[in-house]
Amino acid sequence: MEKVIIETERLIIRELEDSDYRGIFRLDSNPEVHRYLGGKPLTTEKQASEVIAFIRKQYQEHGIGRWAVIQKESNEFIGWSGFKLIKVMTNNHIDYLDIGYRFVQEAWGQGYATESGKACLQYAKTHLTNYSIHAISDINNLDSKKVLEKLGFEAKEIF
Repeated sequence: MEKVIIETERLIIRELEDSDYRGIFRLDSNPEVHRYLGGKPLTTEKQASEVIAFIRKQYQEHGIGRWAVIQKESNEFIGWSGFKLIKVMTNNHIDYLDIGYRFVQEAWGQGYATESGKACLQYAKTHLTNYSIHAISDINNLDSKKVLEKLGFEAKEIF
């Protein structure tokens, strides 16, 4: 059964399910989506299922993780948004939530990253108060930088 975390005007944000593997594959097999992520897109649906299993393990172990973003109008999986608990020292921070988002290319430029990011941050204010929240973006990913600025983040360090 799907566990809805947040609803916005245009989006349903819920836990990823095993059945989302086709959506994850569509998202993460696109080289353009991975341009600023190390350039290693998925090549099989099995890899997409493994991504989901990894994220679902985070739900079980930490009660949080990246969440599926479903467009209400079409009921289609268009990406993910949410948090990942970082438990290793990264850029002088440890045990923090990394906010992130990733959307299918067809959804770019429509405000979904900002809309889902704002909803996730609002959720964190009441449900995830024990953690600080940080964001990491490739310095050349100007669109992601704009989204993070709209979410209230500012560039602090380059590493």
